[in-house]
Amino acid sequence: MPKTAQNWIVETDWLANHLQSPDLIVLDGSWHLPTAGRDAKAEYLAEHIPGALFFDIDDLSDEKSDLPHMLPSTVKFASRMKKMGIGDGARIVVYDSTGIFSAARVWWTFRAMGHGDVAVLNGGLKKWKGEGRPVEDGPAPKRSERHYTPLQNTEIIRDLDDMKALIAKGGAQIVDARPAGRFEGNEAEPRPGLRSGHMPGAKNIPSQALLNADGTFKSTEELGALFKDAGINVAKPVVTTCGSGVTASMLALALAALGQTNAAVYDGSWAEWGKDNGLPIETGPAA
Repeated sequence: MPKTAQNWIVETDWLANHLQSPDLIVLDGSWHLPTAGRDAKAEYLAEHIPGALFFDIDDLSDEKSDLPHMLPSTVKFASRMKKMGIGDGARIVVYDSTGIFSAARVWWTFRAMGHGDVAVLNGGLKKWKGEGRPVEDGPAPKRSERHYTPLQNTEIIRDLDDMKALIAKGGAQIVDARPAGRFEGNEAEPRPGLRSGHMPGAKNIPSQALLNADGTFKSTEELGALFKDAGINVAKPVVTTCGSGVTASMLALALAALGQTNAAVYDGSWAEWGKDNGLPIETGPAA
């Protein structure tokens, strides 16, 4: 992969060779849709990459919001990182149990908090185990507390007011990671009470289109073709969205691998925009 991609995505061979590095922290950022009936924390305790800590996406969120796993305050994030033993200057590699899915959300969260030295493990735990690499069970050994300084990176965060302004102004590049049926309004949303369709002018690249069958990212050439075919110019500003900000982060990671490192995520995504709130929506394929 090009150097840009290597900044954000690491391979299992690299992680295996650096697993004992004192400044490296590995995080299991697994998360599952409520409809999946899976317990990510229990699965972590049953097996994880040696030394990995568990990053709980739902717990490390804004508890004051009625929207799912919104970004926490910088104060809350810094406090939790300190207690986990994650400090300034740490090199972080995030993985999840399915390949590349929720790990991208954790990657974006750290970047949104100003921590740039963070990457995603290509293929995640699935690929790691498939190669016969070691796993361990139980909680990770407790780390000593470290000082963590958050500095919110507003360049890569968009909220409801931002999206209203972008759409009103026109010309914004918005790309939605939901499956085509939900994007076009032919399938109901998994969260109750949400309308069907998409934001005006949005394009659609379903998150699964980014992945190979083994859960790894497609090549940068293939990723570039996906965005080009969807009508997205990766050299210009892009905002990504999805159901609740998880697969939108996969799009942001793919864009970063292609060199668009300031791609922003609409944190509220369709969980916010799709409410019965009078905000404009469109149905059918992207225009």
